[in-house]
Amino acid sequence: MYLERRKLVKNWISILLILNLFILPSTAKADVAGLKLCKESKEFQRRLDQSVKKLETRIKKYDAGSPPALALQKQIEKTQNRFDRYGNAGLLCGTDGLPHLITDGRWNHSGEFVIPGIFFLYIAGWIGWVGRSYVQWARTTDKPTEKEIIIDVPVALSFITTGFVWPFSAFKEFTSNKLIAPADEITVSPR
Repeated sequence: MYLERRKLVKNWISILLILNLFILPSTAKADVAGLKLCKESKEFQRRLDQSVKKLETRIKKYDAGSPPALALQKQIEKTQNRFDRYGNAGLLCGTDGLPHLITDGRWNHSGEFVIPGIFFLYIAGWIGWVGRSYVQWARTTDKPTEKEIIIDVPVALSFITTGFVWPFSAFKEFTSNKLIAPADEITVSPR
């Protein structure tokens, strides 16, 4: 019974992964909630002007060439560069003049959410896989509790350096039935 259910779950997960790879969301033809390109937005330009004006007002309080004046001048340059990057990146701004993230599945907006999201999941998985591998290794030592509390840095570093291939390792363990523990190994509190 358990093996049949496990095989069924594995088949469903495989089907969902395959469908996810081949079926892409369709592109909508409608306008994106009244948003327009930031470089064409008056409100966005107004925010830039206000930010720079505040900094220029502060810079007038200091002597030219003094460290605070130089720091404020550098801040003005950074602000202008940031607004230029937002404008040139093709981001869309609302009526408030702020860039908005578009998360509707359009590939022309994938740089705003999808790609950073995939990187986040990859790095989180890397950290989790390395931690899991270290704990499994610590379980095989003479003093497993001590190895979990006082981390053996050389061993941990070896897991970290090999952890970048975690998606392939996880898939290998999943297909060989080593990733998921059998039901009889999982402790359940008495009720």
